[in-house]
Amino acid sequence: MSVQAPSSVVMIRPSRFHPNPETAADNVFQSMPDLATEEIAARAQSEFDGAVSRLRDAGVMVHVFQDERDDTPDSIFPNNWFSTHSGGHVALYPMYAESRRRERRWDVIEMLKHNYRVAEVTDYSGLEPDGLSLEGTGAMVLDHIGRLAFVARSHRADPILLERFCTRFGYEPIVFDAVDAGGTPVYHTNVLMAIGTEVAMVGLDMVPDDERRTTIRERLEETRRQVIPLSHHQIAEFAGNAIELETPVGLILALSARAVAALDPRQIAILEKSLRLVPLDLPTIESAGGSARCMIAGLHLARRPPSKEH
Repeated sequence: MSVQAPSSVVMIRPSRFHPNPETAADNVFQSMPDLATEEIAARAQSEFDGAVSRLRDAGVMVHVFQDERDDTPDSIFPNNWFSTHSGGHVALYPMYAESRRRERRWDVIEMLKHNYRVAEVTDYSGLEPDGLSLEGTGAMVLDHIGRLAFVARSHRADPILLERFCTRFGYEPIVFDAVDAGGTPVYHTNVLMAIGTEVAMVGLDMVPDDERRTTIRERLEETRRQVIPLSHHQIAEFAGNAIELETPVGLILALSARAVAALDPRQIAILEKSLRLVPLDLPTIESAGGSARCMIAGLHLARRPPSKEH
């Protein structure tokens, strides 16, 4: 099993998807389609189903859960409320927006326990009443090989809770400021950074501090990765919101079709030396400010052997 790239994922099929007004204040990637609410939800479901089919066709094990609620517009982005780690560890996270706290569901955790070797679940969600949030692998981009947690400062990544997570799960925090072309702080680290086994894509121009920018590059290169810098425009097109996955025939990079279109031929050539690009058609889903990476919760857990029927 790949250290960096999971071969199994969890995805949540949305019920009443729409851009969330509660999270729009600090998520400049959001936009409101000029469509009726019902049409937005229907298109998001169609895009979701297409993405699942493409990933399964590529050889990824996809566990799909249907959202049955009508008050969880961002449920399609489960990577924010839980993560999994080698050794059988699962973490549950406190969410910044109240509407997003309703996305946590125990049937997902029970499925993990049934199908994978889960030794321990660490639940940080009880810290929400204290105003603390750490939105999973949206707030943190994890280097599972170098044991590093890259984090852009924001109120969705509380520094005290980040330190607790890193101590408990064995990561070194690499914290930095990041802003878009207009000077607005980046709300989630995973919109500007994607780490694979042999390559990493990073919006280095979004890090204003020269020293921290150099540190980010050097720490990624320590594990012999080739760093591909992404421009402000490419980040705005969700090129940084990608995830490497393992399949029986090699590594793939799941990202949106919009993201692929923003990459230049040289960048694509570098990526294709070690993996295959799998573009997903997500225009409606991306209106909520997240893309392919946000939709996919990777499972870094060992599968249990199939139970024997008697």
